[in-house]
Amino acid sequence: MKRVALGLLAGAAVLYGVAHALEARHPAWGYVAAFAEAAMVGAIADWFAVVALFRHPLGLPIPHTAIIPANKDRIGAKLAGFILDNFLSTPQVLAKLREFDPAARLAQWLSVPAHGERLGEHAVAVVRYGLVAFDDERARAFLGRAAAAGLAQLDLSRLLGQALDAITAGNRHQALLDDVLAQVATVVEGEEVQARITEAIAREIKTLKYVGLDQMAARVATRKIVAAVAHTLAELAADPAHPLRRRFDAFMDDFVVRLKHDPEFRERGEQIRAELQAHPAVGEYLHGLWGELLAWLEDDLRRSDSTIGRRIATLAASAGQRLQQDEPFRRWINEQITDAAPLAIERYREDIRRYIVERVGQWNAEEMTLELERHIGRDLQFIRINGTLVGGLVGLLIHTVTQLLA
Repeated sequence: MKRVALGLLAGAAVLYGVAHALEARHPAWGYVAAFAEAAMVGAIADWFAVVALFRHPLGLPIPHTAIIPANKDRIGAKLAGFILDNFLSTPQVLAKLREFDPAARLAQWLSVPAHGERLGEHAVAVVRYGLVAFDDERARAFLGRAAAAGLAQLDLSRLLGQALDAITAGNRHQALLDDVLAQVATVVEGEEVQARITEAIAREIKTLKYVGLDQMAARVATRKIVAAVAHTLAELAADPAHPLRRRFDAFMDDFVVRLKHDPEFRERGEQIRAELQAHPAVGEYLHGLWGELLAWLEDDLRRSDSTIGRRIATLAASAGQRLQQDEPFRRWINEQITDAAPLAIERYREDIRRYIVERVGQWNAEEMTLELERHIGRDLQFIRINGTLVGGLVGLLIHTVTQLLA
């Protein structure tokens, strides 16, 4: 394109020379000379303008030339502002998110079996890489030291107390006790179970010679005892204000307080922890368990029909189908994304601006100029070509008007 534009300039120069030489022979050559002269002016002017964008014309440091290299940093700052204002403003991003409907897109993508399988393959690849990376003596030693350090800082007594405190909060332990008592009462009240308990107790009484009870009396007595126990359990399960329940509450409260604050309990917890740390069987067991887990995972992930991979694919497809059928949950997902988006945009907007400015600032001015010229230079050469032709036509028009007025 440069050669075409330069060829037109040279053609205009040759045409001007010929027309000027023959102008005396016929008035028409004057019009041709005016056209060629103006075409040369337009071609040279546009050549100067195009070259001035990228470098100094003819190497002369003319002011306001080599515009792009001289203003590289300012261009970067303006580019960053343009992108942020026109592409990453909060209203624009939110409008695009609402139009995009992320939850529906996710549900549609997950519901495609091929996508679920691909997700499973990627997950299997990641897990396999992790297994290979962690199946190293250095990694095992580090994990062992980390586990030992964590165990050394663990206050077993206080931790157990906090766990029981959480369990007993809101009388949740009473609900658990209700279930246990109901199950035990159901079992004990059964005719077959009572018969077995009676038989067992009667045999023990028979072996005690000093009791002086015969077999039948033992059976009757023990059957009454078992029935009373079963009846008591049933009453305890049915009565929330039963005295035994209050005693159970008091015992639990006292036990939790002692676990959390009693020095004797804390000392005993530290002894248990020290025994666990010092016992070689614990370390060997954990090491063997870790090795078996890694071996099983590696064997499963190596197979083309990996159980883990199939499970991930199945879960992805199931999640996609459920998400497609659950419009309120999709709406909830979209609301969470649109609520979080403004915070993320405001948080990272200036980071993006600084990144663009710094990145453009790091560019080599000459390389950037060559790259821009390579991408838009063809169109810029058309400016030179058009300038040659338009300039010639304007010159011809001016010459024609001048001749008419004369």
